[in-house]
Amino acid sequence: MDAERLQETPSGTTRTGTAQVEGDALDAQAPTEPDELALAAEFPTPDRADWLALVDRVAAKAGRLPEGAAPGHGFEALTRHTLDGVRQLPLYTPDDAPTQGAGVPGAAPYVRGGRANGPAPDGWQVRQRHADPDPAAARAALLADLENGASAIWLAVGAGGTAVADLPAVLDGVHLDRTPVVLDAAGDTADTELAAAEAFLDLAGARGVGRNLTGTLGLDPVGRRARTGEGPDADAVVPTALTTAREFPTVRVVVVDALPVHEAGASNAQELGFSLAAGVAYLRALTGAGLDLATAAGLLEFRYAATTEQFPTIAKLRAARLLWSRATEACGKALPQFQHAVTSPTMLTRRDVHGNLLRGTIACFAAGVGGADAVTVAPFDAAVGPTSPFSRRIARNTQSLLVQESHVARVIDPAGGSWFVESATRELAAAAWAFFQEIEAAGGALAALDSGMVAEAVTPVRERRAELAAQRTPPVVGVSDYADLSEPRRDPVPDPSPRGGLPRFRPAEPYEAFRDRSDALLSETGSRPRAFLATLGAIATYTARAGFARNLLQAGGIETPEAGPTETTGEVVAAFREAGAPVAVICSTDAVYRERAADVAAALRAAGARQVWLAGRTEVAGVDGHLYHGCNAPAVIESVYRALEVQA
Repeated sequence: MDAERLQETPSGTTRTGTAQVEGDALDAQAPTEPDELALAAEFPTPDRADWLALVDRVAAKAGRLPEGAAPGHGFEALTRHTLDGVRQLPLYTPDDAPTQGAGVPGAAPYVRGGRANGPAPDGWQVRQRHADPDPAAARAALLADLENGASAIWLAVGAGGTAVADLPAVLDGVHLDRTPVVLDAAGDTADTELAAAEAFLDLAGARGVGRNLTGTLGLDPVGRRARTGEGPDADAVVPTALTTAREFPTVRVVVVDALPVHEAGASNAQELGFSLAAGVAYLRALTGAGLDLATAAGLLEFRYAATTEQFPTIAKLRAARLLWSRATEACGKALPQFQHAVTSPTMLTRRDVHGNLLRGTIACFAAGVGGADAVTVAPFDAAVGPTSPFSRRIARNTQSLLVQESHVARVIDPAGGSWFVESATRELAAAAWAFFQEIEAAGGALAALDSGMVAEAVTPVRERRAELAAQRTPPVVGVSDYADLSEPRRDPVPDPSPRGGLPRFRPAEPYEAFRDRSDALLSETGSRPRAFLATLGAIATYTARAGFARNLLQAGGIETPEAGPTETTGEVVAAFREAGAPVAVICSTDAVYRERAADVAAALRAAGARQVWLAGRTEVAGVDGHLYHGCNAPAVIESVYRALEVQA
């Protein structure tokens, strides 16, 4: 082709002769781009005050705007507050974004990630946990993971996991220079933790891996103190750290584990503040032993919980990097943080365990978007244990799907720039820094644990979480809402991990206890506890409240036979006697309640009902209590069980 006819277009492509002429003609005929799109010009420029007035109008119609409220009150009525007191606005604008920028990935303050290229394009480290005491079974399981998508192993050592002496057998076939192995002896003693670290390093030396060894030794005296209430001081990690820094420079020694505080019911800011205090405690010990700041910080990795609260999890991981950057900057140089995100044990359920699949997916997505360097998705049956090959496969494939099919890792910090996420990141970081300062004022992480300061701070937050769980806000689907009473029971395997430190909290636990109680009654007596739904009127009249009452009661393992459509009190009473339940719940509309509820309550009482409840808040004579959105569901369920015991 004639080189003179070959021309380069502004886009970098080439075209020739006739194509060039036709292209030029088309360009000449193309209309010029208007200064303002005509469609947008037809609408008035939006004004925030006008929008706030519209919000007030909607809030007034919904009954959320008190009479005589000042303009803008509707916006405040729609504003929520997190457990840390951070405001969550119904709408964010550029005015709400922080004045300080988030920077760029790989540079301080590392909000957008600790590496310039982030996880792109291969994704974050897929870290699968294994806790099988059988060496052969553990080896087969972890090799299967590594052959099918996992890129790192999180290995429980000691009680409930691999014996220290079995490490060579379990890791036979694992390329220690290419596959990070993370040790976890939190379920055993501090001596076992150190012994496991030493055995792992000896194994690497015996295999000739040397300075190419990767992984994390998993030492964490602070986390041990939080879990068990006892253990060594932070400087117990120093001898191992010095050896590792000298002989195995790519191995991390310490895990700054925030999960014990998270599992105790702490808020996001408390989880971050505690982890920052623990990290600083390790920095003090390591630099005090002669290591420089960068080397000491490089020996740490931080472990955080990822939950179904998608945006708070994203903001938490971004805020954690900001906090660590600020802390290390105060020590001499801003440094990045290596993060391991774990799907929260707190959110898992022992009933309707397949719902945990969805919880794990949401949490994993949030962890990936939030910039975690490594992610562990708990198998859906992890709360029951031991996990199965199928559940581990699904947990592993959850990450593979998000990385390889959904391409979540293709974009670095995809939430960056969002006014909401940037604001949430900064406000959460500020709240966490304040808690960190409280811990430092108490003498540091270990002193704050020993004095009870951390437990005292976390207790009211956990109590608030328990209160919300009792109100089923938010619901635990499959447990506190939409329970399946026909689901076969699986007895959980006892957790061998030592306790004695901070308590553990799971919102699903009270409801699971009632379900176990119901199963026990079914086994002993042949029937479950029952509460009769005294439905008044036509189906369309009572369905909404009958469905609400049924949903609440079945969360406690209580069967709910109903009367069906009724027109008279006699029909309701006849159905109640046939059901043989000690408790009745009247279900209908407020209008029907005013006409019939009092008479029906009296008739049910005369027919032998030990308790008569009413679905809704309408005041009716003769009822013992009300079932409504926000009521204390476990208290209602316990009352039904007590009535059953009296009947027996």
